[in-house]
Amino acid sequence: MIENPFESGHIKNYVLLYASIVVIMVLFFIASTLFNDVKKVDKKVFNTKVVKKETDIKSIDQNITSKFKLLKEAY
Repeated sequence: MIENPFESGHIKNYVLLYASIVVIMVLFFIASTLFNDVKKVDKKVFNTKVVKKETDIKSIDQNITSKFKLLKEAY
């Protein structure tokens, strides 16, 4: 028959096991933050102006139509 860990005094072992796992996790977290060198990343600025040339658009459209063929019916 299984004994109740609260009555037999084995609960102390379970609490110590849980506490040791938590302590190990905290130590790994502290070690990873101490030895992790974070480099400063420059902010990227994107060009917001849209420049469209009709010749580029036509050449892209011709390439797409020559490579792919759409189905007449959807399945």
